[in-house]
Amino acid sequence: MPVAPRFSPRAIGIGAAVVTVLVWTAFIVIARASAGRSLTPLDLAFARMSGASLVLAPWGAWLVMQARRAQAGGTGGPPVGSLFGLSPLGLRVTALAGATGGLGYALLAYTGFFYAPAAHASVLMPGSLPLWTTLLAAVVLHDRITPKRAAGLALIVAGDLVVGGRSLLHAFEGGEIWKGDLLFMSAAFCWACYSVVVRRHGLDAVRATIAITLFAFLSFVPVYAVLAAAGWLTSHIGTAPWGEVAFQMAFQGVGSVVISGITFTRMIQYFGPVRSTMITALVPGLSAFGAVIFLGEPLHWSLLAGLLLVTAGILFGVQRVRPVAPEKTVPAARVAGVAGGFDA
Repeated sequence: MPVAPRFSPRAIGIGAAVVTVLVWTAFIVIARASAGRSLTPLDLAFARMSGASLVLAPWGAWLVMQARRAQAGGTGGPPVGSLFGLSPLGLRVTALAGATGGLGYALLAYTGFFYAPAAHASVLMPGSLPLWTTLLAAVVLHDRITPKRAAGLALIVAGDLVVGGRSLLHAFEGGEIWKGDLLFMSAAFCWACYSVVVRRHGLDAVRATIAITLFAFLSFVPVYAVLAAAGWLTSHIGTAPWGEVAFQMAFQGVGSVVISGITFTRMIQYFGPVRSTMITALVPGLSAFGAVIFLGEPLHWSLLAGLLLVTAGILFGVQRVRPVAPEKTVPAARVAGVAGGFDA
């Protein structure tokens, strides 16, 4: 019988890095392209949560069942799981992480794409993540902001101002791009809050992803369905082509949430958080140029300057202060804290 090929850790790590960068880049370009089609921002959020939940709900239920069996065979302990046995985390942590990393991030990000171009999202969302996360970690976790990281953050702020400042100036002329820019930065703030929650509570990456997805689904979808059925909010789920809805569920849900979550974790396990952050610094540039190539968006000098400043800030801010021992294993809290937010 033929033997299935076994890939080396290096091949798996490189493959995971390639998939992660491609999915993150495609998320920005596809989300912006979707703004010009049938679905509303809330429809896209529904597709993301529903598609991911189809995979993660059974996974979460299995993890909770395994944990409860182990608890029953041991000495007991506090209740395991929440959300009707679907989330492997306690209710308080599930709600805290889910409100920020699941619900808030999705609603703000998708709405932003209906106001601002993808090139702005490529700079402001990944660029703001390390800024917000570092500031929140300093306040909540008492992390020290090193001089190198402070310099990197200064470059990121300068890049954000170059991009967002131009939109704010046009606001006086009646433009609405600035609304999208603020929404993108608010989405990044929500993900930064989630990253800090994950680090503070030492959450596992897979369990945290399951928890935030199911919390977002159970808290958003019933309200969304009732309001849409009553005609109190605009929804095109019922009239949009089923192929479009299925694609959004597959890509936004399974691709952006499930697959990129797993591949990002594997990338961290092989490359470590610092080198992984440098790899994901490719996303702003790739997504900005992807928007120019596939969506026909203009690449203004201010956008290019902001892109260069943000990318330089990310790369500069993650440099090691001093040599340390090679990273053989990465704590689960560190893996989950960096996921989706560059360097936490």
